[in-house]
Amino acid sequence: MSFPWAKHYEPKQPLMRWMDEKLPLPRLVYNAIGAGYPVPRNLNYFWNFGVLAGLALVVQIVTGIVLAMHYAANAGVAFGSVESIMRDVNAGWFLRYAHANGASMFLAVVYIHIGRGLYYGSYKAPREMVWLLGVVIFLLMMATAFMGYVLPWGQMSFWGAQVITGFFSAIPLVGETVRVWLLGGFAPDNAALNRFFSLHYLLPFVIAGVIILHIWALHIPGSNNPTGVDVKGEQDTVPFHPYYTAKDGVGVAAFFLIFAALIFFSPNLLGHPDNYIEANPLSTPAHIVPEWYFLPFYAILKSFTADFLLPAKLWGVLAMFGSILLLFFLPWLDSSPVRSANYRPTYRWFLLVLLLDVIVLGYVGGAEATARNVMLGQIASAYYFAHFLIILPIVSASERPRPLPNSITEAVLAKHGGTSPAKTAMAG
Repeated sequence: MSFPWAKHYEPKQPLMRWMDEKLPLPRLVYNAIGAGYPVPRNLNYFWNFGVLAGLALVVQIVTGIVLAMHYAANAGVAFGSVESIMRDVNAGWFLRYAHANGASMFLAVVYIHIGRGLYYGSYKAPREMVWLLGVVIFLLMMATAFMGYVLPWGQMSFWGAQVITGFFSAIPLVGETVRVWLLGGFAPDNAALNRFFSLHYLLPFVIAGVIILHIWALHIPGSNNPTGVDVKGEQDTVPFHPYYTAKDGVGVAAFFLIFAALIFFSPNLLGHPDNYIEANPLSTPAHIVPEWYFLPFYAILKSFTADFLLPAKLWGVLAMFGSILLLFFLPWLDSSPVRSANYRPTYRWFLLVLLLDVIVLGYVGGAEATARNVMLGQIASAYYFAHFLIILPIVSASERPRPLPNSITEAVLAKHGGTSPAKTAMAG
């Protein structure tokens, strides 16, 4: 579909014309995130979070590269090198806190981005590949975040590595061999620390590469929108620049305000105090917990307490990984032809219950493993899987959605009290 306002890139300066002929990078940017890219006119602020996720990745890569110049990946001095960064390196405290809190900001933005995709049906055709690549990015982020958490070599770093790598020992027959192979020894030590540091440095660049594929896949069908109705013509779109670059600018400002508040006023709010104690293999912390963004998955892992055909530990590991892998099948589990939950009242209620369920799992993941909390985690875990495997297919096949607007423009005019084209035609 062509749009008259989406003019082709026309360089005016001789240098830019030469550049456009030899390496048309400015043309690529213009057509991808500039005035040449048509976007639905009704995108709300939830569509800012894709840009914010990319920005958060840039912050992590820049601060991570500088921190790596001063960090020593050796079990004997890793903890001391982090303290040296904090105390001796110019602005080292700022870089370290920006990187640590940047990980939390990155995951928070991505969770909201995923939530927006679930609510507005952005995983449905023709955007299945966009969603699948997004889940791949999420898995890479989780691996990167875990390995980064190990690097300060505090108590939670060491014992977190011990617990997470212990998952592999649950694999029948070869589990312990795989675990030793991954760690390079029988417990986290120099070999594991070096491997985690190398992969933690490498994976953000892999994530950046997959993000390029993610954006490329998005530009083929174009962006979804809050109505879930396809673009019908020029009147349904606006140029990405200046309309959404300005709107994204508001989101970026809000992002950095919250980020700055965390760094300058409460830099350790989302961390664990035990990680300021150097790793000690002979002293197990009373309560080992991962970072907040892993807590729901940790709760699912802890929910299996009895052997049934397979060991409870193996069931927990399979369920934890399955809770993420199941997102790959979401485009086919939801068969409703309507994308947006704005027009699916039954689905919207169940989505709200799912959100509350994930919050409960997060609480259970960080709480002590009392009988009450374990039971609460088991109920919440069961509902999580039931939502995707039972409730969603039934609801998508049986619910009666509300009538969809004929076009994006009609929905916008109706929302703002204007007269829709359909009503104008009927009046005439």
